[in-house]
Amino acid sequence: MKLSTQFAKIALIALAIVPILSCNKQSAKQVTPALPKGANEQVAIRYIDEDSLLANYNLAKDLNEAMLRRSNQYDAAQQQRSSEIQKFGSEVQTKYKNNGYLTEESFNADQAKLQKMQSDAQTYLGKMQHDIQSEMQQNQIMLNDSINNFLKQYNKSKGYDVILRKTATFYIDPKFNITDEVVEGLNKRYTKVSSK
Repeated sequence: MKLSTQFAKIALIALAIVPILSCNKQSAKQVTPALPKGANEQVAIRYIDEDSLLANYNLAKDLNEAMLRRSNQYDAAQQQRSSEIQKFGSEVQTKYKNNGYLTEESFNADQAKLQKMQSDAQTYLGKMQHDIQSEMQQNQIMLNDSINNFLKQYNKSKGYDVILRKTATFYIDPKFNITDEVVEGLNKRYTKVSSK
């Protein structure tokens, strides 16, 4: 009895495996489609070292400098607001310790002013930070568009099948590096934008 039960289990497992194996054979055939007639199996691939491109492309350098200026503006604004709030807070505290408030209303008015200064600073700095992030996103879009548009024009004369980012590969022979050529072409067509 036990032997027939084991045989039945094996038969069920075998019946379940056969359709799976036949599906795998069919999907393996579909994964490797034949090349179209006349297609060359060799692919012309080149790559760009993005770090080098961004370090040498004048637009990227200008945008980076602009973002550094904006970051410095933010830091200066934050420092200024913080100093103003600390100074006024110290004045309120000193005045309170020295019994400089004649009425509770005048003390409460200064406390309210301090809170408003903090709230206004937070709102101002939050808006400034948002504007900087938005500007960074726009700059990134502009930079990507510039590079992509150039590569489309550049590749019309070169006829490469694929242009990769170096970071997208584990290894690629340096002889396929076109970074210097691309940077030179990008810089030739770049006209400096005015500083903000």
